Amino acid sequence: VRLGGLEEFGNKLAKADRIIMVACGTSWHSCLIGEYLFEDLARIPVEVEYASEFRYRNPIISENDVVIAVSQSGETADTLAAIEIAKQKGAFVYGIVNVVGSSIARLTDTGSYIHAGPEIGVASTKAFTGQVTLLSLMALLLSQMRGKISGHYYHQLAAELATIPKKIEQTLAQDKLIRYIAQEIKDSTNALYLGRGYNFPVALEGALKLKEISYIHAEGYPAAEMKHGPIALIDEEMPVIVIATNKSSYDKIVSNVQEVKARKGRVIAIVPQGDQTINAIADYTIEIPETEEPLSPLLSVIPLQLLSYHIAVLRGCNVDQPRNLAKSVTVE
Repeated sequence: VRLGGLEEFGNKLAKADRIIMVACGTSWHSCLIGEYLFEDLARIPVEVEYASEFRYRNPIISENDVVIAVSQSGETADTLAAIEIAKQKGAFVYGIVNVVGSSIARLTDTGSYIHAGPEIGVASTKAFTGQVTLLSLMALLLSQMRGKISGHYYHQLAAELATIPKKIEQTLAQDKLIRYIAQEIKDSTNALYLGRGYNFPVALEGALKLKEISYIHAEGYPAAEMKHGPIALIDEEMPVIVIATNKSSYDKIVSNVQEVKARKGRVIAIVPQGDQTINAIADYTIEIPETEEPLSPLLSVIPLQLLSYHIAVLRGCNVDQPRNLAKSVTVE
């Protein structure tokens, strides 16, 4: 694995006391996955901050910290302001952007482009995939540099990452089924998204996509937090989208699905191919290829993006230009 931007300054990140990731919107969800990747694989402490909060709260930053700023456009006003604060306090700043030559690319000490190509639609999709892929590569490289990963597992994850494009194609082949499910729930006024571990941020992203382009109120939660409030909302009118691909907590997710069904909720579950247990109890299941758990968000987000797209089209919404939104948020 090689990654421009890390080759010269990799030691700066590998030896950091702490990494702080700052972003907004979908990029913030990418950072949450990045936090899991960096801490799980490279064993580096990570904090994830909304750039819009970080810039106003007088954060504690030292010269031994690294700040990673993530933005599709590279022009997000709050993220640019967060970079200025980090630089004033002496932190090393690493940028992850899509648009070559953008302001964030110029202001940071170094960084990497995701090279996803122009993203025309306001709601970010392929940029999310690019950001998570890049953060996965960074976590792999840093885990190797810090001696925190076995050679076998390193090569296993790198090889699996190379199979992701083909597995995304297989996931996209579920489009007809996803459109059918969209038809069944398009008139809902609320939706709940649940995930665990690496897929909790995917639940947040799925809920955001539904809000952005379908104008349906949706919330994402860690599945275990459902009993701390959201379970009160569940009835026969509430679609509950559960990302159930985690091997490490599969039994817990099955229990969450059973809790929803016991309260007459409608469950749409994202499951690994060949799943039988959740298939037997969920109202609808969308099967995706199996992959290593740290890489699972790259696949599990695809059905959620398609579901939001089809619901929006069926509701007559403008998918490319949702109301009140802009592609690049350059105002405060």
